[in-house]
Amino acid sequence: MHNARQELILQLIASHEVSTQEMLRDLLEEQGYYVTQATISRDIRQLKLRKKRTASGRNCYAKAPAAPAAPNGLLMDVIVKIDYAMNTVVVTCHAGSAQAACAVIDRLQLPEIVGTIAGDDTIFILTRSENNAKQLIHLLETQIWG
Repeated sequence: MHNARQELILQLIASHEVSTQEMLRDLLEEQGYYVTQATISRDIRQLKLRKKRTASGRNCYAKAPAAPAAPNGLLMDVIVKIDYAMNTVVVTCHAGSAQAACAVIDRLQLPEIVGTIAGDDTIFILTRSENNAKQLIHLLETQIWG
């Protein structure tokens, strides 16, 4: 039942703009699944759902994009240091490689990222919040250094 419910959750967020756990619970109940808020919260965490701004401007649940495995080598080879200040992540790279690394990061299409700017050896990444900056650093460090 657990897997079927989670499959249904993925279908529901793909076909509806689900912005709250309560809305998700109501949609699940319409399909015959009666669950607690704790179960929905656990499902959201296990499915790695994230809030993403939709075309209508609402923040709704969406499946987080899987980070491609191929860029790890490039990022591992060129990134020297990652740090942040408030909601800005600063990525220091070897000379001449920041633009290529920035292109890889842009292709990840992470919802936490508002935009990026790359120079010769430095990338500035603007995130939506300081918490998003911390999450991004964790993701990048995991992708790069395991």
